[in-house]
Amino acid sequence: MKQIPFKGAAVAIVTPFDETGINFAELGRIIDDQIANGTDAICITGTTGESATMSDAEHRAAIKFAVEHVAGRVPVIAGAGSNETTYAVELSKFAESVGVNALLLVTPYYNKCTQNGLVAHYTKIADSVNLPVIVYNVPSRTGVNIKPETYAKLAEHPRIVATKEANGDLTSVLRTRKLCGDKLAVYSGNDDQIIPILSLGGSGVISVLSNVAPRQTHMICQNYFDGKVDEASRLQIDMCDLIDALFCEVNPIPVKAAMKLLGWNVGQVRMPLSEIEPAHLQQLKAALKAHGLLKG
Repeated sequence: MKQIPFKGAAVAIVTPFDETGINFAELGRIIDDQIANGTDAICITGTTGESATMSDAEHRAAIKFAVEHVAGRVPVIAGAGSNETTYAVELSKFAESVGVNALLLVTPYYNKCTQNGLVAHYTKIADSVNLPVIVYNVPSRTGVNIKPETYAKLAEHPRIVATKEANGDLTSVLRTRKLCGDKLAVYSGNDDQIIPILSLGGSGVISVLSNVAPRQTHMICQNYFDGKVDEASRLQIDMCDLIDALFCEVNPIPVKAAMKLLGWNVGQVRMPLSEIEPAHLQQLKAALKAHGLLKG
């Protein structure tokens, strides 16, 4: 099997903003708290980190800061994808130059390229760096879905080692596992499917839930790997209401609201995202209280 950058639960970490840009002091505090609570890897500048509304300078600065602040304690995975292949190559090379452990590369959005286009896009990036590549399949956002047969082609590349699979289709995961075997690891991209994907030989999750419940998310995976499948499943089931609350509006609106409720100075979501609706905020508060994460 190819060497993968982590096994377990990586946090798709939020980016705290203030009136000047990224609040690096708070980002450092969040990273430290995540590591202290068992998070297996930090995924910076992903969807949850609002990379789509970052300037190029902010994107690069966030990646560099994460590497320096983590200082080797856990792997750092940089979201470096783009719908423009040349820019994705440039950003991936930068991420490599500052010391990330792996890249997370979303499928090209809006362009709606073909499956052959996906192979060419990912091959071009993977040929340009010497880092493990995790492809990210989230068709609800990008309009493009990676087919199992396409995964089989991508898995032939020595540096394309895994996928973050968020298409919600477990049958597709099953077929991907059949076609790729040990050539491609699978991470869940959906917090409500951690156990189902682990049961199909998955290697963990890149998680939104981890932002507010890092220990619990880590333990879902760790219990499963330790053979405590019933305990892992019970924890996954118990987290269902909190997961639902974290996705009651488009990510990362609810998770940033949750982080603020828990006392983190993460600031506002950037436009065109808007602040959470009052009814959804109450749902979020109730779920956080039910799990003992929010007092009062």
